[in-house]
Amino acid sequence: MVNSVKYFNEVCIKKIYELSAELAENPKDFASYVKGVTDQLSKLGVEIIKETLEEFDSIIRESTERKEEWYVERRLDRSVTVSLGEVSFKRTLFKKKDGSGYAFLLDDMIGLESHTRISADSVERILEEAVQTSYRRGGENASISDATVSKQATKNIIHKLKFPETEKPKTKKEVEYLYIDADEDHVSLQFREEKGDISKSDNGFKNNSFITKLVYVYEGIEKEAPKSKRHRLVNPYYFCSTTVSETNEEFWDRIYQYVETTYDVSKIKKIYVNGDGGSWIKGCKKFANVTFVLDEFHMGKYLTKMTSHLRKEFSQEDVKEFRGILKEIIKDNTKTEFRNAIDYLQEYAVSDSERERIADAGDFFLSNWTAAKMRLIDRKHVKGCSAEGHVSHVLSSRMSSRPMGWSKLGATKMAELRAYYLNGGDLFELARFQRTEISIQKDDRITKVLSAANFRDRSKNELGEIGRWYDTIPYCELPATVKKKFAIRNHIYGL
Repeated sequence: MVNSVKYFNEVCIKKIYELSAELAENPKDFASYVKGVTDQLSKLGVEIIKETLEEFDSIIRESTERKEEWYVERRLDRSVTVSLGEVSFKRTLFKKKDGSGYAFLLDDMIGLESHTRISADSVERILEEAVQTSYRRGGENASISDATVSKQATKNIIHKLKFPETEKPKTKKEVEYLYIDADEDHVSLQFREEKGDISKSDNGFKNNSFITKLVYVYEGIEKEAPKSKRHRLVNPYYFCSTTVSETNEEFWDRIYQYVETTYDVSKIKKIYVNGDGGSWIKGCKKFANVTFVLDEFHMGKYLTKMTSHLRKEFSQEDVKEFRGILKEIIKDNTKTEFRNAIDYLQEYAVSDSERERIADAGDFFLSNWTAAKMRLIDRKHVKGCSAEGHVSHVLSSRMSSRPMGWSKLGATKMAELRAYYLNGGDLFELARFQRTEISIQKDDRITKVLSAANFRDRSKNELGEIGRWYDTIPYCELPATVKKKFAIRNHIYGL
């Protein structure tokens, strides 16, 4: 760390003294002082990282084992964006003595693949911003300094995301009732399969709508505070999907697997599935004791469609009473009585469009008759459905509330990332999960593996500074400089 210490003494300390003097002259500008100190410390961090990597490369270059199998070809520059800024360092390209190939052994050791230009800690910062705002702002958040990446690079990171499986809890929860709400959002595509394939229908609308599905599982609803009027879900867990990532059956299988591994399903008396009656929502066939319930938003929406024309003939209170009567018919009577109510309402329609609207709304209830009944009958256990609000919060706020266009893959990955983020997923661990682990045993570029005894004997005689520490004191008490040399040899040669 000689160079880093020198940089700190010659550059950072001087600048920090200057900043403190400026603060003394203008003490109310404390924020500028903090920002200036932060900038200096981030620059120092970049210097430390650079020197550490070049030191590791030097240890590899000088090692006895490397000299037996590899030639030094040349040293080349490399730059990597990390959360502190842009780190530029030199590392050595080695050539195998048998002519079988080349390798940057430092890159292999620290897991930097040839195409990697952004470290996992920087990817975490990109994801933190991109999941909430935009690709462009995600790239601008790549580091705490002025080092950024393009929105295209951010898009590439999002498109390549892979998500780890949900961790299984040590013990399963026991609940009597479980709730599943399901709804969907419609996002706009830039293209379907290739650019320029979006067309317009006869009414002038583009055929670029793409469905993103949202399902969340929870244990009930509770007040945010004892005297609060606001409520919150109990232990919600979110799932998002599209037809690009999985079939509808695979989507529900994934949700079922979560329920099965999280809860003792034998103790669940009933699972209520709230939704708008969409065919994809009815695909949860694996669940036992499941009851479909029509959500309140769509029930109110279609009751309004059936009765809005009555406002021309009756007062607002009378129209509200008509809706109450329709609810009572759905709750206590049969489809025949409900069809009679549809005919009665159509008598007050003054145009074919009004009659068609009443019929369509009536057909919605008839096709979801049992689900609508359950909403009105079981008031004790059926909870209010918040799917519309959650679609807005989970999906629309990032993907469709403002004009923006997506690819199918981009919409799919962003929806999945939103679910991961809202489930409390660790974005740093997600960034690390993307890295392809470099297996020394599988790579075959580094084939020299010494036994521990052989390495010990040779080190005593040949390794000078390192060798003299063998058989004297425990490894944990070795100086840091010696520990580094041991550790790097172990990583490269599998000791």
